[in-house]
Amino acid sequence: MAQQNEAQVWLAQPAVRDLGAWFEQQWAQKKFISMAGVYNPLSALLAQQAGFKALYLSGGALTASLGLPDLGLLTMEELVYQARSIVRATRLPLLVDGDTGYGEALNTMRLVRELEEVGVAAIQLEDQVLPKKCGHLNGKQLVSPQEMAEKIAAAAQARTDCRIIARTDAVATEGLEAAIQRAQQYIAAGADAIFPEALTDAEQFKAFAQAIDAPLLANMTEFGRTPQTSAQEFEQMGYAMAIWPVSSLRIAAQAMADFYQALHDTGTAEHEVKKMQTRADLYDLIKYYGYEALDHSIQKTVLPPEAGHCRY
Repeated sequence: MAQQNEAQVWLAQPAVRDLGAWFEQQWAQKKFISMAGVYNPLSALLAQQAGFKALYLSGGALTASLGLPDLGLLTMEELVYQARSIVRATRLPLLVDGDTGYGEALNTMRLVRELEEVGVAAIQLEDQVLPKKCGHLNGKQLVSPQEMAEKIAAAAQARTDCRIIARTDAVATEGLEAAIQRAQQYIAAGADAIFPEALTDAEQFKAFAQAIDAPLLANMTEFGRTPQTSAQEFEQMGYAMAIWPVSSLRIAAQAMADFYQALHDTGTAEHEVKKMQTRADLYDLIKYYGYEALDHSIQKTVLPPEAGHCRY
């Protein structure tokens, strides 16, 4: 079992600040950034354990975890709460899906400030109108390029360290050239990077990379318009970052569905135990012993043999 002490837990560490510069450094050094999509602190800790150096908080995954559709129903308070929890658990650079900014210019400025205060490194803003939809679905409606540029300028004015990533959904509704023109306008307004959403083939990805002189983010979501593409392939096409926004939630949801069905059908979890994270692994992941060590009135926990061995 990994040794832990109280210095490893967030309660004993200074607040996370100024992680936006990390993105800038990676871009400058041409280091590709693979970001695992997370939706709560536990999923974030698992991604960190796997080796990811940056994370993505997906609005679609977060709303689904709350039993809601991705139609702009998430509140700013819900988003900021989850972002805070993820940053303090992992201390990793976190890119947060800010949807449409939760309103107009002033609302967007407040969103930037709220997320910066909890240690978020980068914020993504998109050019849809409310009620918004997943970028890979039909029926999207967009604000004008000028309206989006004003919102980006407001976000850039409000931030001190946080990087601004502008997403455009224009490819599906206005075409590739219009989307490129929007991206160029967003960069001029203050965006640090561009996220062209729902590209359908390698030619579109390459065309965007050739036309835009800024870091680009690729979205590798499943069951959408973009074919399965690896991090290496995105990098070769000129992209600086890629996200897998909802993948972990889909994996977890299917695993839970299978477990609940088996439990319902058999009345026992006995045959599913081998698939479970052990108690020892869970306690190691959440730094249980580090927290315990902060309060000397708590007797040190000794796990029973049935708790399993730590596998990491």
